[in-house]
Amino acid sequence: MKKILIPFISLFPYFLFATGGTEKDFTKYVDPFIGTGGHGHTYPGASVPFGMVQLSPDTRLHGWDGCSAYHYSDNEIYGFSHTHLSGTGCSDYGDVLVMPTTGKPKFKHNQYASGFSHKNEKASPGYYSVKLDKYDVLAELTTTTRTGLHKYTFPKSASSNIIVDLVHRDKVLESSIEITGNDEVSGMRRSKDWADDQHVYFVMKFSKPFTRFGIAESNSLKEGLRTAKGKSLKCYVGFETADHETVMVKVGISGVSIDGARKNLEAEQTGFDFEKVRTEAVAAWNKELGKIEVESDSLPMMKVFYSAMYHAMLNPNVYQDVDGKYRGRDLKVHDAKDFTNYTVFSLWDTYRALHPLFTIIDRKRTADFINTFLVQYEQGGCLPVWELSANETGCMIGYHSVPVIADAYMKGIRDFDVKKAITAMKKSAMEDRNGLKSYKALGYIPYNEKENVSRTLEYAYDDWCIAQVAYKSDDQEDYHTFIKRAQNYKNLFDPKVGFMRGRNEMEWYSPFVPTDVNRNYTEANSWQYTFYVPQDVSGLIKLYGGKEQLASKLDGLFSADSKTTGRSQGDISGMIGQYAHGNEPSHQIAYLYDYAGQPWKTQAMVRRIMRELYLNNPNGLSGNEDCGQMSAWYIFSAMGFYPLCPAADHYAIGSPVFNKTTIHLENGKQFVITAKNVSGKYQYISSAKLNDKPYTKSYITFNDISEGGTIEFQMGQELHG
Repeated sequence: MKKILIPFISLFPYFLFATGGTEKDFTKYVDPFIGTGGHGHTYPGASVPFGMVQLSPDTRLHGWDGCSAYHYSDNEIYGFSHTHLSGTGCSDYGDVLVMPTTGKPKFKHNQYASGFSHKNEKASPGYYSVKLDKYDVLAELTTTTRTGLHKYTFPKSASSNIIVDLVHRDKVLESSIEITGNDEVSGMRRSKDWADDQHVYFVMKFSKPFTRFGIAESNSLKEGLRTAKGKSLKCYVGFETADHETVMVKVGISGVSIDGARKNLEAEQTGFDFEKVRTEAVAAWNKELGKIEVESDSLPMMKVFYSAMYHAMLNPNVYQDVDGKYRGRDLKVHDAKDFTNYTVFSLWDTYRALHPLFTIIDRKRTADFINTFLVQYEQGGCLPVWELSANETGCMIGYHSVPVIADAYMKGIRDFDVKKAITAMKKSAMEDRNGLKSYKALGYIPYNEKENVSRTLEYAYDDWCIAQVAYKSDDQEDYHTFIKRAQNYKNLFDPKVGFMRGRNEMEWYSPFVPTDVNRNYTEANSWQYTFYVPQDVSGLIKLYGGKEQLASKLDGLFSADSKTTGRSQGDISGMIGQYAHGNEPSHQIAYLYDYAGQPWKTQAMVRRIMRELYLNNPNGLSGNEDCGQMSAWYIFSAMGFYPLCPAADHYAIGSPVFNKTTIHLENGKQFVITAKNVSGKYQYISSAKLNDKPYTKSYITFNDISEGGTIEFQMGQELHG
């Protein structure tokens, strides 16, 4: 008898639950160092969920593996800056660097940097600490949503200093510093890197009055100078410290103004109570992490899961001041009305699993995200593609605000202007940029245009999402227009080779090598994009001639030689055959076996990916974290299901890894997943019950989850028989 569903790892209740009504501490299972090695591009510093401040150490100034400004292989710290990106493939942020030193103040990176050892470094949600060996200073960091708090324990010194560097990392367009009285520094900087014009304003207050100060312009110090404007500004303030004396610095930031930064600081930090701020940060994390509770006898697996939850909740980031003011896509200042404005939308990555996760466990915030999309549409003329600090970077392909809006709308989240959202989605689809002119005219993008295969396939999926919203809103004309466009993927399927392939009106792209990473694809090759038809898997099955043929093609993907050829292979990682889990185009592929009638292969492969490519160490991610997408894949898969097609009402079943998972829903209900006998050997689903009734489907629906209840899996060891 064929098993209906699942594979994975050994576990029995390592109980997360405390007894006697004690608050549960999920943060003890989080390791912020996961992903800081290899190509994960994460950072270990302090932040609160979705916070505007990410206060973290900077160990690297440049390079692809320095995108978060920290890499675990480094042994030198330049300082602690207040903004960081989690797991991106492009570099930005690292604003307002602060560094404690002793001796004569120096201003070049290589002069004030300090060595450190990982044995003297700690990180947990909302907290980071490290000993700076060069100065014998213990640095500790914690945050609120819009502020950071530094705690520096100095040795006995007549010349202890705190350096503030506004030149650090990005190209400075303009900046200013003002030293006020003997306990405050404020300023601003506009910078350009990935974001063309980023604004950051700050106010920092010191717990100990400083007795010396100065501003350095182009690293030339002017002692006693209180104000300066320019493009190469740094400053210092100095103290005399006793042995083990603590000096604290609290910093408010804003994208709007110095006044906004001051208001943020005054609202979120009334004093210099480090433990209070840290305790509140931990409480904020426990509230978010506790939305999904799991039980296991495997501590490493618990750590991987809750570290994934942690990484999933670092982005997007609040991007407005406590008074509601924010800088919009037109770079003007606006007031948020009845919503919270956010930034950092890595949508090519996060529409696949991160936003569908929020659709289940964070519906109010999802509405805020969409309202942010809509004001960006008003201010910038288009929905965001990859937005960063009020700047549209234009990075990556597709118009993937659309599936985020559609997934929310189809699942009952309507706290936004639906009519405006539909207009904005259609505008994205009807423009003439990025290959869309050819796509609309021909039904595909020809191979003389870059990334033509990937763009065609992703546009077709986005069009399907528009069609779903049109159908639901009773707009038959738009429904028929976009559901037809959703079939455009068929125009790139070459039945002779069995792959998605570039073409023009006369011929197929040649020479064709399916392992080749070339200009036809986006960070992938034909093996990885051929299966990208989430909106019409049944149509893909027909192209292959049946379910068995699709399953055979999937077998070929996972068993192929892992070598790729061609250019730009940096993002092709986490290989199992030609499956590349380290990048997003592959993320839905393992779940296609469910549709091909061989769900036990989904179960086995999903378990293998989780077991081999998610580890409890700094090298624990097989590719860029990408603002939560890599982690969201694991969260879904560990629970036992996955949103193969966001905006559809169902989730493909995989193989749960925990004895019990409880999803706490915002409507007060719970959806509970139990897996009896689950272990490394017992990874296949031999039977299932939904709310105590036999269940034989290889999917569950959104309503199954949102209405609450229990799905129970009986796990087995055997393959299909």
